[in-house]
Amino acid sequence: MSPPAPAPGALLPDALTALRDRVASASLRLQTPGSAASSRDAKAVVDQIDDYLLPRLLDLDAPLLTVVGGSTGAGKSTLVNSIIGAPITAAGVLRPTTRAPVLVCATADRAAFSGDRVLPGLARETGADTGQSADSGSVRLVVRDDVPPGLALLDAPDVDSVVTANRDLAAQLLAAADLWVFVTTAARYADAVPWDLLRTAQERGTALAVVLDRVPPEATTEVTDDLAGMLQRAGLPGTRLFVVEERPLVDGLLAEEQIAPLRSWLHRLAADQGERAAVVRQTLHGALESLEGRVAGIVAAVEGQEAAAAALHAAAAAAYENARDGVDDGVRSGALLRGEVLSRWQEFVGTGEWMRSLQAQVGRLRDRITAGLTGRPLPGEDLKVALESSVEQLLRAEADRAAERTVTAWRALPGGPALLGDRARELETVSAPFADAARSEVRGWQGHVLELVRTEGQGKRTTARFLSFGVNGAGLVVMVAVFAHTGGLTGGEVAVAGGTSALGQRVLEAVFGDAAVRSLADRAREDLRVRADRLLDVERARFDELVAEAAPARGTATGLQEATLAVASARRALA
Repeated sequence: MSPPAPAPGALLPDALTALRDRVASASLRLQTPGSAASSRDAKAVVDQIDDYLLPRLLDLDAPLLTVVGGSTGAGKSTLVNSIIGAPITAAGVLRPTTRAPVLVCATADRAAFSGDRVLPGLARETGADTGQSADSGSVRLVVRDDVPPGLALLDAPDVDSVVTANRDLAAQLLAAADLWVFVTTAARYADAVPWDLLRTAQERGTALAVVLDRVPPEATTEVTDDLAGMLQRAGLPGTRLFVVEERPLVDGLLAEEQIAPLRSWLHRLAADQGERAAVVRQTLHGALESLEGRVAGIVAAVEGQEAAAAALHAAAAAAYENARDGVDDGVRSGALLRGEVLSRWQEFVGTGEWMRSLQAQVGRLRDRITAGLTGRPLPGEDLKVALESSVEQLLRAEADRAAERTVTAWRALPGGPALLGDRARELETVSAPFADAARSEVRGWQGHVLELVRTEGQGKRTTARFLSFGVNGAGLVVMVAVFAHTGGLTGGEVAVAGGTSALGQRVLEAVFGDAAVRSLADRAREDLRVRADRLLDVERARFDELVAEAAPARGTATGLQEATLAVASARRALA
């Protein structure tokens, strides 16, 4: 069930919560082109609402969360340690160094970060950083008296880490920041990954500072000017740029003159409530402003999933509609009256000589049939079994064909191959319960025909004829009539087995009368059609259920659009 839509006039946190729930519940599990990226986008929206937008809206005066992020080996941990003036987070040559994030804050701000107000999905750990691999689902909290209140530094994992979980966590943490301090190096500042993230910051209006680390002193001016020009062209002209030259570390820390400008700026933000509030407003406004476009992309992905699901459903529907037509054709064409069924029918009504003399001796034939049926046991049970087997084979053949057609079609449709997975071979034939279900339906149909015959024979002038023939015998003739006495024929003969034998239509009329035979055959044929449809519907449901499990629920796209409009409305009301 889709989450409820926010009420008109809802407060911004309520509207955001409703949007968050809509995005979180939007299924993008069909593997269509771009679906993996859209799933990541949807998760990013949910994470940012949880990790940043809701916490920040509920406490606008909370300390400024500054996330220090960057590429592998850019020197993030060394930078954080140098700002603090102590080895808070492990730095070294092994990559990746930072596995779980480290958050450093003032003692006075402990309560702001020890609970789940910020980054609620990450558990809190305390204690020294041993440099060993930590739980990526946690954040290590370091509280210090020498960190100014109002400022928190978070050392994030590498944005281009070889470990997927680290990359995902780094992106999540950057989206949770009031301020990004992005660290790159003179050797890698033009790499694609940093610029992808910087463009993301620009699109979301995030407050941003860039640290250009490890710059050869002789190239400082050249490299700095080049990076500044790139920021200008990328639409980030106001970005603060700090340069750290390549110099020997002092007790594992950057030289004081190298780190002082950045540290002073951060401390000034911490001390000046107005400046800190301006940074928060910039990032908060940018994040809210970006939601409409980001959710619009998710809506487009949902609509693409809905279209893919509709195509998959349609392919299965077409295959099983063909199977229904195939069953109907098999019933009406007389094709079932061959082989074993034909032999058992001839045994049932008499001999080949009887068949040959049929047209000239209808009256005498009726007497022979009646006498034969009442005077000696006939092989009716053999005919019944042969009919049962023949109908089952028809149903099985058409259901198998429909399954194979569906699998073939799905292999060529977006999302289909992944849904089939390693079950393709299993799905391209009937399901395991089909044989028993088909047998049950055919026997049920035969019982229904006998009941029709019994009911038809009551209270009519033909009662004696029916009783003399026997309900079972009459029922078998009607079953044969279903396949031979087609609605398209008005007289003559129905050819059977390539014309080598024939069933005279007048045989059926001689026993029952033409109108009664047609009525019984039509009703029996309709009951068989209903039962065949029921079997095929169950078989098709295997495919429909696979799609339903992965496709978005009905109304998902509309719900996302409505929730986005509610957020925009709440923002305007707040302004």
